[in-house]
Amino acid sequence: MSLANTPQALHPAAQTSQWRLRPGYLSEGDSDFESVHVLIGQFLADRHSPDPLPDDSLLTENTEFRWGAQKPLEKVIASQAELDFLLQHPALFRSAIAIIEPWEHVGRNPLGEGVRASLNVAYIAQKIADCDSILFPMWSSGLLDLDVVVPLITAGLAVVVEGGDPSVRDASTFDGAQCSLEDLHRLVERLLISRSPTSALALFICLGHQLAAQAHINLIKQAVREVLSLDSLPRDPDGKMLKALRRVCQRIEAIGSSLKITKRNGHVIAEGWDHPEFAVGPNEHKEVGDRQLHHYQSPDGDAQGIPEELITAHEITADQYEGVIDTAIEYEREINIAMFHSDEVNEEAILFANWAYRLLHDAMIPYRSVIAGSRLAWLLKLPDAVEILCSTTIGEEVVTECSATCIIYRDFESKQVRRSFTCQFHPELLSDLRAVGHSAPPSYAQLKADDGARLFARLLYEGMQE
Repeated sequence: MSLANTPQALHPAAQTSQWRLRPGYLSEGDSDFESVHVLIGQFLADRHSPDPLPDDSLLTENTEFRWGAQKPLEKVIASQAELDFLLQHPALFRSAIAIIEPWEHVGRNPLGEGVRASLNVAYIAQKIADCDSILFPMWSSGLLDLDVVVPLITAGLAVVVEGGDPSVRDASTFDGAQCSLEDLHRLVERLLISRSPTSALALFICLGHQLAAQAHINLIKQAVREVLSLDSLPRDPDGKMLKALRRVCQRIEAIGSSLKITKRNGHVIAEGWDHPEFAVGPNEHKEVGDRQLHHYQSPDGDAQGIPEELITAHEITADQYEGVIDTAIEYEREINIAMFHSDEVNEEAILFANWAYRLLHDAMIPYRSVIAGSRLAWLLKLPDAVEILCSTTIGEEVVTECSATCIIYRDFESKQVRRSFTCQFHPELLSDLRAVGHSAPPSYAQLKADDGARLFARLLYEGMQE
């Protein structure tokens, strides 16, 4: 892997001296939450209205549309010095999308190009809503201080965890990068328990989708391990609270340690949550190119060996919450999205995660005030549920059962719901699977007609309201 063209090649002082210190690039005034939200709403209102922003090309100054080279892609956090500079200008990160890059590209397209899809995220956001983006290239910068980075990025408009070419199933595929697979797991786990009434939604794409799936299992295992290791808790003198939590955690451990992951050909690839392929396994077919999204259908538990309580819990979740992507499939015309992957999130793992989260959440409700003052307080930050939203097919065969999920957080006190999303597909890529800068930049009209761009905008729009 070559780092010659990465943002690290520029000295931090030279990098930050080029930064715009007021958000926005296309519009005549400063870009902020309200203007971005209004402009995304206008983009989604129909498929034919004209661009409300000044008709200036985003490639006027930056002919290559390359990170760290020129405006509007100058904000790249490749070192501690750049992070420190960003911290001194909170208006910049509060009015921007933070993009986490786990790897230098998401894969090679049929032309052999390494596709840096983060460029497309930045282009779409700037083109439709004059929303700035800030890049965190973890593969070249390494993992910066999570106690600083996570609160910062979740204070913005959205966090996008991009895809990458390596495999979540094999830590060695991250060799050569400054950020290991273990580092990425730590980051994503922190993001999953950082969704709050004051935080931005997170959108996990492709490799990000797979990292989120593994993070669900890691967090649930950690919760079970910590509860079962305790003999008592302060302010629980009769042990009633701990007994209730232990009973739930013992049930979760029993199912998690025995649940099998079975492919459609009947081959068992994992047995129990300690197996490295429990959350993410190899897909039967590598998916590259456009795929139509279909509603997720519950599996046959008897045929696939999935406990009925996991399936029932998911059906209740799907009926109880709205996941945006599933609604778009229902009311839009058919949705075709770019796929670019050879691994997949296992259906059984997400059904299990949803069931476990719901059990934990319900068990904590009567005792939440006691838990809030204990060493288990972090459990209150866990999602309430996670819903599988859609699948993809080749012909009549389902290829990726879990193509997208909605991560649901229900506040204990206000009962308000917040959501984040994961998707195996790339809504930011057009059908040519090329990064902006390698191909002609799409016009506003082209983006308005593109299913992926519209879905990406819809997720931002909905998430900004929570």
